Amino acid sequence: MPGLLILIVIGAAAGVLATRLMGARVDMPTALVLGVIGAILGGVGLRLLVTVGGWAVTFVLAVLASMALIWVWQRLRR
Repeated sequence: MPGLLILIVIGAAAGVLATRLMGARVDMPTALVLGVIGAILGGVGLRLLVTVGGWAVTFVLAVLASMALIWVWQRLRR
């Protein structure tokens, strides 16, 4: 359970960073939610493939997954 809480916090930070890196025009709650979803998808899903690496790898994967999710979000909003 503490791992999930940490993943949510990392995801929120990753979502904010990902929206800034991509220049996405989303409000803060949307950036946080997309980041958390991205962290869960990226962190949990890819953790099955990557068994060693720690929280730094999780953060990088969360940012990448958040960026992918933001890209999809932007395409769907058009």
